[in-house]
Amino acid sequence: MVRKTRSEMIIETRAKLISAARQAFGTIGYADTSMDDFTASVGLTRGALYHHFGDKKGLLAAVVQEIDAEMDRRLTTISDTAESTWDGFVGRCEAYLAMALEPEIQRIILRDAPSILGNTYADTSQSQCLATMGHMLKQLMDQHIIHQTDCESLARLLNGGLMNATFWIANAEETEATLEKALHSLSITLNGLRIDQ
Repeated sequence: MVRKTRSEMIIETRAKLISAARQAFGTIGYADTSMDDFTASVGLTRGALYHHFGDKKGLLAAVVQEIDAEMDRRLTTISDTAESTWDGFVGRCEAYLAMALEPEIQRIILRDAPSILGNTYADTSQSQCLATMGHMLKQLMDQHIIHQTDCESLARLLNGGLMNATFWIANAEETEATLEKALHSLSITLNGLRIDQ
């Protein structure tokens, strides 16, 4: 049997902790998650958590980063496989809203992360989203599909609206009906940007 290198063991330990925490945070929530329980579930100790993440909050930040990256990959696939830049942009916005129905995203990303991690989470999480959205808006302007305006300000307005809507959807009593309302309003908003409308 080949022995694992130190770096391989570190990667494996971090992955185990993130996976166990993600499962716990996603099902019972951050506040009710016992560090001893989920570390023991993967054969590790609380000391391993402190060593790799500093504390429970640091572990939550790592879990959020992993989920954010997965969400971004899903959205990128949508825009990359769309028939046009416009379809890709609209598809990304719609999919982002629909993700608010997913229990793990609701609990970890839309409930626990903002209250536990605060502005640090929001700033880090949104910087990539804003850059991507700004780039796509610039493409749409260059293709004369939407009206010319400042890309950064438009990206911030749209992104802020989408984020606010996901919080609204995730915390609504009737999440699917709320998503439908949000999608209808999104359609009106986005179509208002088009030159040919």
